[in-house]
Amino acid sequence: MRRLNRKKTLNLVKELDAFPKVPDSYVETSASGGTVSLIAFTTMALLTIMEFSVYQDTWMKYEYEVDKDFSSKLRINIDITVAMKCQYVGADVLDLAETMVASADGLVYEPVIFDLSPQQKEWQRMLQVIQSRLQEEHSLQDVIFKSAFKSASTALPPREDDSSQPPDACRIRGHLYVNKVAGNFHITVGKAIPHPRGHAHLAALVNHDSYNFSHRIDHLSFGELVPGIINPLDGTEKIAVDHNQMFQYFITVVPTKLHTYKISADTHQFSVTERERVINHAAGSHGVSGIFMKYDLSSLMVTVTEEHMPFWQFFVRLCGIVGGIFSTTGMLHGIGKFIVEIIYCRFRVASYKPVSSVPFEDGHTDNHLPLLENNTH
Repeated sequence: MRRLNRKKTLNLVKELDAFPKVPDSYVETSASGGTVSLIAFTTMALLTIMEFSVYQDTWMKYEYEVDKDFSSKLRINIDITVAMKCQYVGADVLDLAETMVASADGLVYEPVIFDLSPQQKEWQRMLQVIQSRLQEEHSLQDVIFKSAFKSASTALPPREDDSSQPPDACRIRGHLYVNKVAGNFHITVGKAIPHPRGHAHLAALVNHDSYNFSHRIDHLSFGELVPGIINPLDGTEKIAVDHNQMFQYFITVVPTKLHTYKISADTHQFSVTERERVINHAAGSHGVSGIFMKYDLSSLMVTVTEEHMPFWQFFVRLCGIVGGIFSTTGMLHGIGKFIVEIIYCRFRVASYKPVSSVPFEDGHTDNHLPLLENNTH
């Protein structure tokens, strides 16, 4: 009884076979079919390799939403070198809420030489080349996002030469925490002192001829410090042509959450416009000599996520490649064979010559070929 049920089940399964096998005695092979098969297999192999490379690649997905976090602090990462001695300059932040953040809260003043060493100049040149390419090809930013990881470093390398030249500049580096409102980070003459109506700088004790706000921005970023990310002002160098010169940077900061397969961080992107002018009160150009970075925060937040093609999608695309090439090459081979047969038959018909008719005794003619012809001698 069990054998009978098993046999019935097996027969039922055989009837459901959607891939019937043709006996080898009914299979006809040809040179054209073999050639088309080789072309089909080669095409399938190439497309499979290309599809696998697409499967291994990733892309960045951008999502936008309203930034609802107003209570947290904004971190500013700074590494700027000014061509003045440290005792002559001061840096601080003043926001729209008239809250002053002094540089003593997180910045370090380091006496250095303004001119870079050969290795540092090469670093700066490469950084400027990358910045110019980023301005032309915005898709390179995705490559930078994917390559960013915590062990990387884009900081200015230390000097490799032992220069005996005395320090003539001041490197201001570190970080500050400010309110998430628009503000102004500035570097100007004299140290900052608190004031009931804002703040002031002790600039009276500094000789006017020593003013020189030539500067180099080795790094400026907002939010969590992510080594490997290149920001718009990194590598910027400005040379002052006059003692009374103002450099202004107008910055729009966009909160950004970065999620890749290597790192997850809360950072910020920003765009910047620059302006510089000489202070001349007699000509109507008023202001204070120094470096001013006025920043404002966007109300939108960007979430950047690195995505990968799922395996099921890769499998479906691969099946489509194999099945599509088989079907397409089969149809093309059939159409080509049909056309060749038509042309070959037309040539045979054109080369056919009819035999002259044979008359009968009653006057009719026979246009058919004789089946047998007896040649008697």
